[in-house]
Amino acid sequence: MLHQIIDRRLAGKNKSIANRERFLRRFRGHIQRSVADAIRDRSITDLEKSKSISIPRKDVSEPFFHHGKDGRREAVHPGNQDYLQGDRIPRQSGGEGGGGSAASNEGEGEDDFTFELTREEFMQYFFEDLELPRLVENNLMTIPNWKNMRAGYSVDGAPNNIDIVRSLRSSLGRRIALGAPLQNKLDELERQLEELNRNPNEHLHEIKLLEEEIHHVRSRIWRIPFIDPFDLRYVNRVRLPQPTSRAVMFCVMDVSGSMDEQRKDLAKRFFILLYLFLTRNYEHIEVVFIRHHTRADEVDEETFFHSQESGGTVVSSALELMQDIIAKRYSPSEWNIYGAQASDGDNWNDDSPKCHEILENAILPLTRYFAYIQVAEPEQNLWTEYLQLIDSHPHFAMKKVQSAAEIYPVFRELFEKQVHA
Repeated sequence: MLHQIIDRRLAGKNKSIANRERFLRRFRGHIQRSVADAIRDRSITDLEKSKSISIPRKDVSEPFFHHGKDGRREAVHPGNQDYLQGDRIPRQSGGEGGGGSAASNEGEGEDDFTFELTREEFMQYFFEDLELPRLVENNLMTIPNWKNMRAGYSVDGAPNNIDIVRSLRSSLGRRIALGAPLQNKLDELERQLEELNRNPNEHLHEIKLLEEEIHHVRSRIWRIPFIDPFDLRYVNRVRLPQPTSRAVMFCVMDVSGSMDEQRKDLAKRFFILLYLFLTRNYEHIEVVFIRHHTRADEVDEETFFHSQESGGTVVSSALELMQDIIAKRYSPSEWNIYGAQASDGDNWNDDSPKCHEILENAILPLTRYFAYIQVAEPEQNLWTEYLQLIDSHPHFAMKKVQSAAEIYPVFRELFEKQVHA
């Protein structure tokens, strides 16, 4: 006879975390494929939210024991609002009920197994096979970042910092050091007293003197304190600066009249995705927004993403401003510098060679990685100039993006893990 065990305990906080982690590990391949399908048409703004992932139910089914179709059996049910204790439930007649996988002209077939991935879990699966190319860990210091560290023990300090075990160890050592000679002397005196007590009548005076001296030695041993202020040891703590990885991300975008809202939206998506990726690799990140038409300006995020401009295009103005900001605020010896530029490729003909020169001589030598995204198909003079930098600068990449669905594949291609020999 099979028994049913019903757990009516309330689920405590984080009670199922171990089961969830085990499930994610077991069906990792299915989840990766589901995440890849989910991100194709997903908005960048939705990355901050959890995501429902579906897995075919047949892939998560497991064998289990159950009662056969035939035979007679007795079972005790927990009861519900329709049945009371002692009621007998009549045996059902006919078939066993409908199955989810049977074909039908109405309703649905077998449903997929659907569950929620948190934002952290979703991003983990999305970024797990990506890396930052040529990531260099600099010895950087963030000024306000300090941490209290234990640095041994001291003989003075606040009462709440007393180390009990270390203090008792010191007390034991002191009592052994002070009491051992007295204890040896006491043992010797007691041995002599024992010999004299064999003939007490002949050694009355000597016995009295020995008893007085034994009492005196015992008193000295008893007066050794169990704990002394000298024994107290305090945990010593010092404030040490914590080294952290710092990075700065330059977002450069063309906002001239040729950049319509659809193209700007593609650029915004790539910038946001790159920023989220960098946050997984650096503890401290600063973002510099540079927008340009015929003139370049450093702006805040709201202005960068939402303000509209019109007019011509001079791309070199943005690169010159980026070069100037790096020189004034972001030393390459203290910062990992990343650049991302988005444009439709349109530029003043005489300005594109200047952009090539600034990138090659002033910006690329200082950056860890620089990505250029063209949100238009035609290859204009800016694309042609930038194309000459690919072979000589492996940390420079350029791709074309024409639709939102291409953002993720291009991003993954740019930051795909490299095979190291």
